[in-house]
Amino acid sequence: MTHPAPSVLSAADTARALPYPALAREIEALLRDPAVVVPARIVQALPGGGSLFVMPAVDARVAITKLITFTPDNAGRGLPSIQGDIVVFDVATGRRVAILDGPTVTARRTAAVSLLAAQKLARRTDGPLLIVGAGVQGRAHLEAFHAGLGLREVWVASRNPASADALVRHAQALGLRARRVDDADAALADCPLVVSTTPAQQVALRAMPALDAFVAAVGAFTPAMVEWDAAICRRLAAEGTLVVDTRDADHEAGDLLQAGIDVAALPTLADVVGGTAAWTGQAARRASGPVFFKSCGWGGWDLAAARCMTRLAP
Repeated sequence: MTHPAPSVLSAADTARALPYPALAREIEALLRDPAVVVPARIVQALPGGGSLFVMPAVDARVAITKLITFTPDNAGRGLPSIQGDIVVFDVATGRRVAILDGPTVTARRTAAVSLLAAQKLARRTDGPLLIVGAGVQGRAHLEAFHAGLGLREVWVASRNPASADALVRHAQALGLRARRVDDADAALADCPLVVSTTPAQQVALRAMPALDAFVAAVGAFTPAMVEWDAAICRRLAAEGTLVVDTRDADHEAGDLLQAGIDVAALPTLADVVGGTAAWTGQAARRASGPVFFKSCGWGGWDLAAARCMTRLAP
């Protein structure tokens, strides 16, 4: 008896299978699904400073394993910093049904998580959106916020002016007003939406966001990484609202951990979606200060991508 071969999706195929609004909805559905099980991910250090990530996850219908490498120095080699695949299995039969492009899923599910958080937490969604870091995640967040928020204007800051200009042109091609800014700290005061997607090898932002701002801090996803100044993080904890993507952030949110913040006491995106006591006790503070959403990554987001792909497959 023969079985159909698994679909091997290219980067372009994977992107088409994961439209941002649908993926954000699937992430919200996953956070409400009691059948989801996500073991702790394995992070194996590699010689030369890279890391190997092994991330399984399962629900009642789909099982996945994500295998990717993260090599920060690849930017200087002209290679992607994230490489690998996500293998998707049918739970009932154990059959491998698809192989997704790992970097594409990582970019899109991370941006879709930020989109969902912005849909739930942002007070203004038209912009300007300040994107700090004009790489893969900067582009993915631009596209996600454009597709899911009704964004009208974007400002881009990057250490590499050419990268910033390229992302500005992409935004303009999407029909947005867009420009490059050379001082991200100064721009924060005028932007109700902020996304930081830097390589997180050093502090990139040292100013306070606007009082009505929603910030998605994405770049730092290990305890050693940092994008936001520690003093600013402490001010945000005192004057605004901090939310983390999952409880994995308790030991991975470099920005907050290095600032001495008790991350384990913060509400998660699941608390926001579910309206739990952990969130409702802090929700009133949204009216008086910025919302800072710290995203570190989780295998459940990749499971959501696999679920989205299988639901939309012809």
